[in-house]
Amino acid sequence: MVNNTTPSLTMPNQGNTCLLSTSYFAPIAWYQALYRHDHAIIESCDSYYKQTYRNRCIIATANATQTLTVPVERDHGTKQIMRDIRISDHGNWRHVHWNALQSAYNLSPFFEYYADDIRPFFEKRWTYLIDFNLDICQKICELLDIQPSYALSQQWTTHEQCLEHNIDDLRGDLTLSTAKPYYQVFAQKHGFQADLSILDLLFNMGNEAVLWL
Repeated sequence: MVNNTTPSLTMPNQGNTCLLSTSYFAPIAWYQALYRHDHAIIESCDSYYKQTYRNRCIIATANATQTLTVPVERDHGTKQIMRDIRISDHGNWRHVHWNALQSAYNLSPFFEYYADDIRPFFEKRWTYLIDFNLDICQKICELLDIQPSYALSQQWTTHEQCLEHNIDDLRGDLTLSTAKPYYQVFAQKHGFQADLSILDLLFNMGNEAVLWL
């Protein structure tokens, strides 16, 4: 169950806390951080930047890896706060992403098992990227059978504040280990591919995926 109370920076620390950027079907290291900390704050007040995990994920395919990017609406020349970023319908991306996942993981051991849980994210429409990512996170935690405590930030937190309050600032640096290999469909062709989306671990390892967090 999600704890919707954001850990306060003005109160004594209770357990270890990390600060994460929001992410679209986040990499395994993101879920490692979420799982290994007592609390997590998901940043909603930072400036939006292109070419980050905020709106893209990386999957393993027959041709090595593929990046899937959610298009967003932007006011060019103006910095926008993450919580204000809207999803665009440009390029029929939902259809493209779901087809890519089917092509990449149709032969994986657990794709069919989880398909009905994941498919709705490519059928329904969300207005804001951060809401979309949060709903994805909640579903993935359910499928992993983990109950982390996390919530959105209510204000921008500086790196100095994180140091002061012993918060692990992982917004731009996911350094937890993802080196432990697990079964991958195309490993014989390309070798083990690290740092992929949590979907890769889930589709390949099923209910044992949590052992890699």
